Amino acid sequence: MKKNSFKMSVTLPASPAEIYQAWLSTKGHTAMTGSPAKVGRKEFTAWDGYIFGQTLELEPDQRIVQAWRTTEFAEADSDSHLEVLLTKTKNGTKLTLIHTNLPPGQAASYKQGWKDFYFKPMKVYFKK
Repeated sequence: MKKNSFKMSVTLPASPAEIYQAWLSTKGHTAMTGSPAKVGRKEFTAWDGYIFGQTLELEPDQRIVQAWRTTEFAEADSDSHLEVLLTKTKNGTKLTLIHTNLPPGQAASYKQGWKDFYFKPMKVYFKK
């Protein structure tokens, strides 16, 4: 994987359908992260507008592909590419996140952000 990219996984105590639906709805995304989100048919914002982009491809309950950026990206930076894969396991769902085309030098920071601001609150939310 390139320097400006990473792949990471987490197992969540929920079905692929529950995670898919939460990721792609305003109410669900807000609830699972604990921060304001707005998710439309194509465009989305999360973390009160810090994250924004467009949904590019969907495979129901299996795969979400988004053009993704934050307010920290320079105007000249291309959108990054986010792919979320959902695989049913005996303990719930393995969510694999592949984030590519990040601005130079920012991959480590965003990787930690996914852990702290998505994976941790999602584990708590889906335990309910």
